Amino acid sequence: MATTVETRYTRRARYYSSAQAFNIKRPRVPAHVFLAERDRALDPASPTGLIALDLSEPLETDFPATTPLILARYARIRVGERLATRFKASGEIYYVVAGAGETSWGDETLAWDRGDAFCLPGGVSAVHEAGGTDCVLWIVTNEPELAFERAEPPAPGAAPIDAVHYPAHEIRRQLELIHGLPPSVTMTGKAVNLASQALEAKRTALPSLALAMNSLPAGESQPAHRHNAVAVTLVVRGTRCYSMIDGARIDWQEHAVMLTPPGDLHSHHNEGADLALFLIVQDGGLHYHCRTMGFSYT
Repeated sequence: MATTVETRYTRRARYYSSAQAFNIKRPRVPAHVFLAERDRALDPASPTGLIALDLSEPLETDFPATTPLILARYARIRVGERLATRFKASGEIYYVVAGAGETSWGDETLAWDRGDAFCLPGGVSAVHEAGGTDCVLWIVTNEPELAFERAEPPAPGAAPIDAVHYPAHEIRRQLELIHGLPPSVTMTGKAVNLASQALEAKRTALPSLALAMNSLPAGESQPAHRHNAVAVTLVVRGTRCYSMIDGARIDWQEHAVMLTPPGDLHSHHNEGADLALFLIVQDGGLHYHCRTMGFSYT
């Protein structure tokens, strides 16, 4: 047998048996509701700034993360003030929880109002300015996905998405159209997926992240189901609504964010008198690409 000459490169090598290499244990994504963060974002006394929904400690990541691939935040912008952001992400998802204002980056400006959603290319330096009232934005990025690989945001003009705006009235109009469709076994819920021209074939908001406004009529339930994609859910409207996640009841809190762990059996229930609305971000784009979505009703 030839003798290996030791070099600084061979000294870096490590060798493991299959018992060690294929049985790696990581903490589960917990079922969780971010109430304290919601309360800070909606508190009139809170200053302009970002409020991260950070579970990096229980997830044991060395970077901020809501889930292993997703980081969500609230952004509070007081009336007449501005908030500057630059996220290390390939794309950015926004939803306007309260108020109206505008976002500027480079020589572009996008005006937004309550209930709107919009997306920006990742890595841009943006300024968000409140109009005549305090504003709250919900922001979701794939920063943990890039941090995991120690990757950098795309160069200017090279992002996988362009800026896109989903006005609140158009989201509602599209939902009404979906509610008018006949029942279908392939329709897992009465939701509208928000995609863009740049990702038309993928039908996602970012290559790895899917964005959808889901709805649940009064007195109805969405049957128990599971999927390998995590669900990061912002409750837009939902009185007397709850989810059952792995046998545990999670009551909905308006404007709060809840996590549905990947693979857990879960259902949604509306015992109220009004249509419930909930905005969902999933790492479904990644699972679609890897052929691992694993959706089922059992």
